[in-house]
Amino acid sequence: MPAGVLADLLIALPALDALKRAYPAAAITLLGRDWHTRFLRNRPGPVHDVVPLPPISGVSSSVGGGAVPDEVYDDLRSRRFDVVVQMHGGGRDCNPFVRRLGARLTAGLCAPDAERLDRWIPYIDHQHETLRSLEVAGLVGAGTADVEPHLSVIREDWSELNRRLGRLPKGLVAIHPGAPDPRRRWPPECFAEVADRLGRPVVVTGTESERDVVERVAAAMKRPGHVVIDELSVGGLAALYAACDLVVSNESGPRHLAAATGTPTVGVYWCGDLISRGPLSRGMHRPLISWTIQCPACDGGSVGSLGCGHRSASWVAGVTVDDVLEQAQDLLR
Repeated sequence: MPAGVLADLLIALPALDALKRAYPAAAITLLGRDWHTRFLRNRPGPVHDVVPLPPISGVSSSVGGGAVPDEVYDDLRSRRFDVVVQMHGGGRDCNPFVRRLGARLTAGLCAPDAERLDRWIPYIDHQHETLRSLEVAGLVGAGTADVEPHLSVIREDWSELNRRLGRLPKGLVAIHPGAPDPRRRWPPECFAEVADRLGRPVVVTGTESERDVVERVAAAMKRPGHVVIDELSVGGLAALYAACDLVVSNESGPRHLAAATGTPTVGVYWCGDLISRGPLSRGMHRPLISWTIQCPACDGGSVGSLGCGHRSASWVAGVTVDDVLEQAQDLLR
């Protein structure tokens, strides 16, 4: 079932791997987006093929989207799926969609107001999303002891990286200062200080929507670094992170991407995000946690509330540079 953004796919990878190990002869089809097709093409892993869906409200799109076109149902039913597994949230919108695909068995998550599938577990807040997905895989007999995602970096990824950025210096550290929610962003000057004090070659990565924060980090650095903004595909970015000795990041898709390639990471997390999306092991991945539970700008807004309107105040600014640096240096030893 659909994985929308990068982190969603990577968080679900252990469950997809478990399904493939349990049913090695099965062909796993991911119902996703166009970028999944490009990213997963020729890449070793559990996914056999991808069916990109149009923007469908609550199914393949969290913002906007419309109803499911009849031709989409016709195409998916013609594939005669034996099992459809739903790992895409509580199922209010997804589960009716799943039920209409004509599979012999459906399994997945169900919020209290969601249509029930043949096999289901309740969708309850404050559970790690990887463990949640593994519970869903368990509904159809797939289990695993490996809870971290693993992603192969393929020849096309390395070729793109070499073509775009050329020869990279040894000892490279990547800084990714962006995050979809500005409240989850560590201050740019903190990232810059970490980069300077590590004393290593640094690349600062981001998307076009994060250009401002990326450039603020680069401007605050006393030592020169290389800026990479939307120059690479997801596969090329995976190769870049795989070539690094360390990635320092907010909670974001790129942190999950770096971890999946086997590169050590230091992540700055708000406490609620750590519960649901943090790394599950500590040997190579170190989260630093902010315990802020009220708006730092006014002390008025609480967790889950946007009433105060302070969307840009960082809820993770209390994490210290020294703490991040300590974990980074330990991983680089």
